[in-house]
Amino acid sequence: MRSLWMGVAALAFAAPVAAQDLGGEVQKQMPSLMTIYKDLHANPELSFMEVRSAGILAAEARKLGFTVTEKVGGTGVVAVMKNGPGPVVLIRADMDGLPVTEQTGWPGASKVRVTTKEGVETGVMHACGHDTHMTAWIGTARLMAANKDKWSGTLVMIGQPAEERGAGARMMLADGLYTRFPKPEYAIAFHDAAGFPAGMIGYTPGYALANVDSVDILVKGLGGHGAYPQATKDPIVLASRIVTSLQTLVSRETSPLDSAVVTVGSFHAGAKHNIIPDEAKLQLTVRSYTDEVRTRLLDGIARIAKGEAIAAGMPEDKMPVVSVEKDEYTPATFNTPEFTGEMAAYLKTRFGERVVQLPPVMGGEDFGRFSRDENKDVKSLIIWVGGVPQAEFDAAKKEGRTLPSLHSPFWAPDAPAVISTATEALTSMAMKLMAKG
Repeated sequence: MRSLWMGVAALAFAAPVAAQDLGGEVQKQMPSLMTIYKDLHANPELSFMEVRSAGILAAEARKLGFTVTEKVGGTGVVAVMKNGPGPVVLIRADMDGLPVTEQTGWPGASKVRVTTKEGVETGVMHACGHDTHMTAWIGTARLMAANKDKWSGTLVMIGQPAEERGAGARMMLADGLYTRFPKPEYAIAFHDAAGFPAGMIGYTPGYALANVDSVDILVKGLGGHGAYPQATKDPIVLASRIVTSLQTLVSRETSPLDSAVVTVGSFHAGAKHNIIPDEAKLQLTVRSYTDEVRTRLLDGIARIAKGEAIAAGMPEDKMPVVSVEKDEYTPATFNTPEFTGEMAAYLKTRFGERVVQLPPVMGGEDFGRFSRDENKDVKSLIIWVGGVPQAEFDAAKKEGRTLPSLHSPFWAPDAPAVISTATEALTSMAMKLMAKG
């Protein structure tokens, strides 16, 4: 992804007068928005716990004249502004932080610590940049409210919980997002990006982000003394065979023209040098784009686990148990191709060479739920907004070093550039979609 931006100036572009006017309005809001950003950054909240963050979004929207409903799908916020006839446009920001202890060295770094529901004490950080998302959401709401004479339609702005758990969009939809509130014709959002300079904009027609499945495999065995393995059924050896065989799902069972990932991220077994345990536990992340490839991978995991157990002579009551975390499944995000092309062309008239098409990535983002299944009539687009400070990007390129990624404790985006760019991009797209006459 990074190579697409080599040699492109981060902020230089020629814009029409209208773009300059909107950009000027954004800049007037920036001191206040940065105060909000610093507050959100210093006070992150984990998934399902975004009470304070939701309260900030709700209060800001109410001041602007939106009709606000809180606690939608848990801690979700829905703010509606009806402004005459026209299309319904949804703008989303996600609110949750991550169980990561911040190491940016920034003076306003998060010092929040919590104990998770799993009983793990951890720091909390906006290591995925959702604080920039919320701040740009507020900036967009302000500009849309201040320019009501320039657009007609219904604006639905949502603050979504639990994106990092892949659950927030599902929960808001299940709680009546499209029945209690106006159903959108268009859904738009942005995500900050750690792979290219701040202020750049990336878009991907079609599949943009992947299906994400979390899979657990409990491998059963018969434990015993490590000196007498013949009297045992070693689950560590069996689990190791499963791990290696799983790699063939991508290398030998998936077309090279399709995309797929099967990664074993955790392998836990045993407690002492000379004891063969009774069980081993594997945790997998499984990535794909299409529903067909996803089904093939999940079915293949179950088949391989059972097949290796049979080959190892395990009885039927000792077959591995394969569990797919259905509640935290994140479906692939699909940007409506024609709509994406139209919006990209429009953004290029405002931002010039700062707008570039990017290939899809294997990360996950539950924004895709807002235009899936029975809601496929909703035209959807999520864009990327680069967050790497230009000087840091240039230095890393020169020195050949790797930049911190999203979810890194060192991720420190150029927040003013991200927020101002995203606010202007979201506002301009919404106003384009709801333009008068």
